[in-house]
Amino acid sequence: MFSLNVPLPPAVGRLADDLQPKLSGFDRVRDRHTLVCKRFGVADVTADAGDPPPRPAAHDRLRDRLRPLLASVDPFAVAVVGIDAFEAPASGSGPVVYLDVESDALVRLHRRLCADYGTIEGVEGPAYVPHVTLARGGDPAAVSRLVDAGDEFGPVRWRVHALDLYDAEFREVAATLEL
Repeated sequence: MFSLNVPLPPAVGRLADDLQPKLSGFDRVRDRHTLVCKRFGVADVTADAGDPPPRPAAHDRLRDRLRPLLASVDPFAVAVVGIDAFEAPASGSGPVVYLDVESDALVRLHRRLCADYGTIEGVEGPAYVPHVTLARGGDPAAVSRLVDAGDEFGPVRWRVHALDLYDAEFREVAATLEL
């Protein structure tokens, strides 16, 4: 339903674009790139035992619940440091090739959000690996070539000053929460 995403700088988009020709051996190639901090389900926007509110009210409710938690989070560093793959992803076809992201602060924030909101089994909590998906499903040789291509670029580093509340149904940012 919703996710809290780290906004990506233009340099990450350019890197993904530069890697595009090397993704021809995959079944599905991502054209939109995201770095998910935490996913949220219907229960996270539902008041008590009721039905989910209409979309604008759901955005407002989740944003209002997140603000106090994020008020104590300082801007933090993030870096794309290479390319890696999930050979057998928790859901969907594999392998999944992704930009490998390092950020201790992002992992700490993810754990904190999971403590407050629960986890989605297999992809959150201890299994959370910060990443930007490039492609999924395909030839293992294509995976090897792409992972090796990660040695061709230096780290892409930036500071995160805000997080985006993303609405998957409408494929758009519903709110931005400053840190």
